[in-house]
Amino acid sequence: MKAQPELYRDAMRVLQETSRTFFIPISYLPAGLQETVAAAYLCMRAIDEIEDHPYLQPQVKHDVLQAIRSQLRMNSGREEFLSVIEPWKQLLPEVTVRLYDWIELCPQPVLPQVLEATALMAGGMADWSLKGWQIQTEEDLNQYTFYVAGLVGLMLSDIWAWYDGTKTDQLLAVAFGRGLQAVNILRNSKEDSERGVTFFPEGWEYDDMLQYARHNLSLADLYIEDLQPGPVLHFCQIPLALAHATLDALVAGKEKMSRAAVHEVVNQVLGESR
Repeated sequence: MKAQPELYRDAMRVLQETSRTFFIPISYLPAGLQETVAAAYLCMRAIDEIEDHPYLQPQVKHDVLQAIRSQLRMNSGREEFLSVIEPWKQLLPEVTVRLYDWIELCPQPVLPQVLEATALMAGGMADWSLKGWQIQTEEDLNQYTFYVAGLVGLMLSDIWAWYDGTKTDQLLAVAFGRGLQAVNILRNSKEDSERGVTFFPEGWEYDDMLQYARHNLSLADLYIEDLQPGPVLHFCQIPLALAHATLDALVAGKEKMSRAAVHEVVNQVLGESR
């Protein structure tokens, strides 16, 4: 087992390699909270990489995710997790292969909530793997975005409560994650279409998904209105501001925000929080 400081450095490196959106706000969190949120996010990202994998067959994804779900629920040891991943180890990214490392990095008092949220995500993604991600209705879209992103919002709320007693509205927490995911769907819609995938319900046009994203981001705005000044509010403001700015860029005809635009948004949030 790696020493905790070395494991923490690994976690931050892998986080930076896998998510620009979350690395930025996590990097500004204070010690203690920073490694907790990083570990929890990496647990969920490990699951997500299985669901998104371009070469694994749907039945394999389902079976691996369900097996991981069971191990998470039992809080199994390293060998049990490795035995699930071993047949596919060469195909999977580091963030997934090292799932147990991220579990070890997470503080024990909040670990049960992280394990349960990740288990729910794994089970939901397993089901969607067999469905072929066929989203026909808005209800389907809500279910899908709950499992891939709404659960992130709920897990973060559990971490806030553990850290400093912050209380949040669960429905708004789900909307927070759902809004960020809807922005990702819009941002990646052209690329998804080129590979024959769509997350738009039947009959929906781009503007319908845009409205869905804006609605959920407006609920996310309400979510952060109830947060007290401090690291929790600071953390939530950054991805939310980036999501709003990304929508504005998409509406303006840009494929994504430039790095300079991202830094400008982050600096603005940092300036307002001082």
